[in-house]
Amino acid sequence: MVTLQTADNALKSFYLDAVTDALDMKTNPFLAQIQRTSADVVGKDVKKLVRIGVNGGIGAGSETGDLPTASPNDYTQFVSVLKNLYGKIEISDKAIRASANNEGAFVNLLNDEMQSLVKSASFNFGRMLFGDGTGRIARVASIGTENNFTLDNVNGIVEGMIVDFYTSAGTAIAAAKGRKVLGVDREAKIVTVDGSTLNATLVPASSGVYVQSSKDYEITGLGALFSDKAIYGVERTASVMKPYIATSVGEITESKIQKAIDSIEENSGSKVNFIVCSWGVRRALAEHFKEYKVMLPTTQLNGGFTAISFNGIPVIADRFCPAGTMYLLNTNDFKLHQLCDWQWLEGEDGKILKQMPGKPVYTATLVKYAELMCERPSGQGMLSGITEA
Repeated sequence: MVTLQTADNALKSFYLDAVTDALDMKTNPFLAQIQRTSADVVGKDVKKLVRIGVNGGIGAGSETGDLPTASPNDYTQFVSVLKNLYGKIEISDKAIRASANNEGAFVNLLNDEMQSLVKSASFNFGRMLFGDGTGRIARVASIGTENNFTLDNVNGIVEGMIVDFYTSAGTAIAAAKGRKVLGVDREAKIVTVDGSTLNATLVPASSGVYVQSSKDYEITGLGALFSDKAIYGVERTASVMKPYIATSVGEITESKIQKAIDSIEENSGSKVNFIVCSWGVRRALAEHFKEYKVMLPTTQLNGGFTAISFNGIPVIADRFCPAGTMYLLNTNDFKLHQLCDWQWLEGEDGKILKQMPGKPVYTATLVKYAELMCERPSGQGMLSGITEA
């Protein structure tokens, strides 16, 4: 017979490993290549010492001359707060009782909930990889009737998502908090939200759209790495802190990509081993090689992903990569520092499923405390302003 106890046991013993593997290895091709580690986690922070330059105690001299002067390595410390990542499922008491005498029906119920959790979490964690840590997923261009918002970008928004609106100055708009996305017109970049009617006075143009309660709490993604702002508590003055950036690239060619790769290797010693771009840029790259009757080979990646290969480097298109953009990365320089891997939140009684106060619904919450950190920003590159196909 199915009970809350058997449901708890199933979530702990069977579903946790499956969900962990799905979220770690199936969420995103880029994430699947990154090592997960508990190293450098100190309390609630990630603290990592990063060497700047080389040891200065090297030199040549005469047979009887002075030896080189010793010079210790120079270091800077990266510090960032571990981010709290959550995933939540809900199961009604009625659904549990209805399947109490049918184990097959209960398994189907849990399977459906877990698949929904993985799908939702994968979408959000994949989006975070390309964000700047602020959690902003779009800006309001204008607002129409019936809560229809025209946004500058809808790649990070999907039906069912709950969002908050903030002014361009970063102040929460109380009347527009916790709004559920009812519809997304991707062609017109129009999003419809529920609730009382909003207008341009309440939500002016340039207001930001954020995932509910997530503002400034997301992991530090590529958007932050390739900005000109301080990252991991360190300013961009040292050369090791400055990634390669080329703008207004125009038509993509093999020569332009190779020039960027060569510059990164020459200036930082880093070797690019992974390329991520938008769908339109990948099409443009394929069209470029097609003109010369060259077929790009494919390669298999961790997590079961397939990518085309550019001079031995896998090229992946990602829905969250900004339009007209290509990232040239060394995945060995990235680490997902975590306090632990995905775990269920447990009460003092060890139970995972807990009743929501005042409701006939039980909830269970997955949690992971982690932060993405790149130890060598200068070893990464970005080409933007690429003409898409």
